[in-house]
Amino acid sequence: MKARVQWVGEAMFLGESGSGHAVLMDGPPELGGRNLGVRPMEMLLLGLGGCASFDVVSILKKSRQQVISCEAQLEAERAEVVPKVFSQIRLHFVVKGRGLAPAQVARAVQLSAEKYCSAGVMLERAGVLLSHSHEVIEAE
Repeated sequence: MKARVQWVGEAMFLGESGSGHAVLMDGPPELGGRNLGVRPMEMLLLGLGGCASFDVVSILKKSRQQVISCEAQLEAERAEVVPKVFSQIRLHFVVKGRGLAPAQVARAVQLSAEKYCSAGVMLERAGVLLSHSHEVIEAE
């Protein structure tokens, strides 16, 4: 896997993935940015949410669950001093579908957390406290 990050100016950077996608990162005005893109630490949090969501949906589909939507709501706390690393992250999944088995959803979240989500496992090994929760909503 490869990526490239290029400084655009001020506190703005353009990240390009090896798969050919680009994302703009920018800092807040008080640090010289123009607030035109996500912050790098926000990107890390979004990456975790994407990684875990991919796992949950994939596992549920393989279990023949009728998933209509899956939303990962993430909340992170950071250290007070530099480096302001993540100290704790809470992931809450809202899974909507038809006839979803709550036990299957719980198992999908657990498997993602313990085995499949590379981003989450890496962050936990670095000392970040991760917690996972979920809710199931029956579609109309």
